[in-house]
Formats: sequence, structure tokens, C-alpha cells
Amino acid sequence: MNFSSSRRRFAHAAVAGVALTGLLTACGGSDSGGGTQASGTVTLPYWGWANGQEAVVKAFNASHQNVKLKYTKVTDQLTMQKQLTNAVKAGNAPCLVQNTAEYVTSWVSQGALADISRYVGSKKAEFNPGSWAAAQVQGKVYGVPTSSAPNFTIYRADLFKKYGVETPRTWDDFIAAGKVLKKHGVKITNFAGEDPSTLEVLAMQAGAHWYAIDGDSWKVDFQDAGSLKAARVIQAIIDNGLNSTLSFADYAAVQRTYDEGHTATRQISTWQMAGMVQNFTKSFGQWALSPWPTYAGEAAKTPAGTNLTGSVTLVTQQCAHQQQAAEAALWMSTDPGAVQTLASPTTGNGVMPALADSGSYVGRTVSEKLLGKNYPAAKKVVTDSLGTITTDWTFGPDWTAMFTEMQAGWAKVVSREQTVRQLLAHMQAWTVKDLTSRGISVKG
Repeated sequence: MNFSSSRRRFAHAAVAGVALTGLLTACGGSDSGGGTQASGTVTLPYWGWANGQEAVVKAFNASHQNVKLKYTKVTDQLTMQKQLTNAVKAGNAPCLVQNTAEYVTSWVSQGALADISRYVGSKKAEFNPGSWAAAQVQGKVYGVPTSSAPNFTIYRADLFKKYGVETPRTWDDFIAAGKVLKKHGVKITNFAGEDPSTLEVLAMQAGAHWYAIDGDSWKVDFQDAGSLKAARVIQAIIDNGLNSTLSFADYAAVQRTYDEGHTATRQISTWQMAGMVQNFTKSFGQWALSPWPTYAGEAAKTPAGTNLTGSVTLVTQQCAHQQQAAEAALWMSTDPGAVQTLASPTTGNGVMPALADSGSYVGRTVSEKLLGKNYPAAKKVVTDSLGTITTDWTFGPDWTAMFTEMQAGWAKVVSREQTVRQLLAHMQAWTVKDLTSRGISVKG
């Protein structure tokens, strides 16, 4: 469903509170990040990669006399993790770091992040619950949410109408619609071989918990009921030949398959629509939005999906001015001008703010050019999805390594060399072994 690419993977999901004692190995950090100039002005190094951040930094510096941000643009999210690792080891980490929720637990386990609860905790009500949870571990706040990832289905309304296909309400409907479209040479979705986030988010939506805390240990379960429910849907799509298998390595080809009507739907968030607008030439005005399909008999629930700009601005332990850093992060996520800059697909990346009341930004993040007459109804779909985002998903301390391993197995699933269930069984054994090798107590 194309939540990520081989070049970048961006996740936005809530990190549930975990008891860290005995579970994560923490280390201390020196207070070397950030400096004070002779004039008394505090300068805070800030690393990020999202479009619009430089303009936000410029606005912050113009409106603050005693605190200034020094922005460094990093290539992408994966590069960020590598550079931050090196900086933490060298004792010169920046004060502020753009990041995504999947990495928060790992960075906390390394002692790299500062607990800024006392500086920003009183502002909890200003953010939506899912976004606020993304910046927490064990109820402690390590950053300020920057964006939300409302998830929905975007589909070719003209093709659905032409072939008499109803908008799918459930995943069973989705599979049935795919079978009808297949008869006309149209795939209902695309599974890129490098992108197992499809399995991740469908499992998340189904109530799976690949990582959880059980007493003083991590509990690993890739074969719970939710995971198997997701596996059934994905396997049915693959077995019936309802999906294309284009890799994001050929981004232009992926965009063409949608624009030319060869693939009819995507499960995406607002920021991904920008790429469609920038690359399409034929299908403007033919797209519409609908809620995520649900599992039969279940209420609407959307996974905490993927997000290009990152979900949080983190404050590092090595920052010598943690309060000022926390307050700067808060300003960037709440100042109306800053929020609008990042929300706009022109000046930013078309992301939804993390604010509790972000309805006024929906119109800016949803493309009227892409949706045409379906634009007014689409805004409600986006707004409604914000209220159904998963908030109880936990990222494990070896998430990056686990996901890399899963990528290799997912490629075999897409090429029909193994089943989704076989991949889940492998990931269960692999993850238990990996955590154990790291000296982390684990059950599974």
C-alpha cells in the first residue's frame, strides 16, 4: 500500500508507556549541546530534514531575542539516525532533533534524550492524543509532537463508477472489489517488495502488539490474533493477484500506474498526495477519499501511519539548555505561522499538524486539484480519521534492525516465495534471538 520507499521509511505511531527499569540499558550524557554567546543569547543546534523548517527557524529567530536556533538540514530520516548516533558517541549531539516515533524508545534506551515533562507537560491538551503519545515513554515526555498522520483511502472514483464497484467499507469488501477490478485489468493496490509497513499497519489496525512489556521483560508476539488477521487479508490480495508489485526504486513508474488507471487505490496520509499532484498528468479530478476499510464487525480504526516530516521534535540529554530547547520545540509546533508553513504543500510538506484542533488546516493539506468535485467530502474524511488513530502501539528497542530483517522476508512474500504467516513466524524467532543477544530480557 506504499507507505514508504526503499529510499526512506517514515513511521508515525504512538509509543505506549513502558516500564524501562531492567528493560533498556541507559547511559548518561554530557551537557555539551548548545552554547551561550557573549551577549547572553542561547544558541540551540537543530537538525531536521523536512521542507519548511528553515523558514520556521527564520521566523523563530526573528521573534526571539535571547534564544536562537541554528538549523542543519539532514538528507533524510535514515541519515539522521546515523549522524545522531555518531554525535551522541562524540558528546556533541544537537539540542533539537526531528525524528519519528519508531525511534523514541531506542534513543531513550541509549540515554540520548532528555525528559522534558516539566517544561511541556502542561500543554498536553493542545495536542491530539495519538501525537502526544508518540513523544512519550513510560509517561515521560521526550519531545514535542510536530505532525499527525490521518490515514485514509484514496481511490479512482471514475474507475469504481465505470465498473460498478462500491467503495469498500471492510477489508472483505476491498478484496471483493479487487476481484472485480482485476477482470478489467486494474489492480486494486500496490505492494512494493521493499515495504513491509503494509503488514505493520494492518496488524496495528487489527490490535496486534508485536512488542509489549511483561513485568521486567519485553514480550514479543508476531503471531497474535491481530497479526494473523492482517496476514489473512494480505495473503488473499496476493493469492488472487489483486496487487501490482512496483518498487519505489522506480518512483515514476509507481506514480504512472495510478495516473493511468492501472492501480486504483492507495492507503495514505495527506503528505503523500503532494507526490501525486506533482507527478500526475491525466487523472486530476478523478480521485476521492474514503475511510480506511475496517475488519468485519469492528468499529473504525486507523493505524498510526507513516509521516514524511517526522512526528516529534526531540530534546537531547546532551543539550545544556534543555528548557529553552523544549520551549523552542513547543513554539514550532504551536505558533500559527509555523504550523501553517509546515502544513502547506507549497511551503512545507502538506502534513497535518499535531494540534488537537487542526480542522482549519485540512483544506490546505488536501489537494482540490487532485480531488475535483470530491474535495469537500474529502475534508470530512480526513478530519474523521484523526479521531480513530491507534494510540497503543509500542516500538521495541531493536525496531530498526527488526524492520530491516522484515524487509527481506516481505520481498519473498510479495514474490510468492513464502506466505505472510511464514514471515511472521520467522520474525517471532528472529526478534527473540536478537533481543536476547543484546542482553535484553525477553519473553516470546
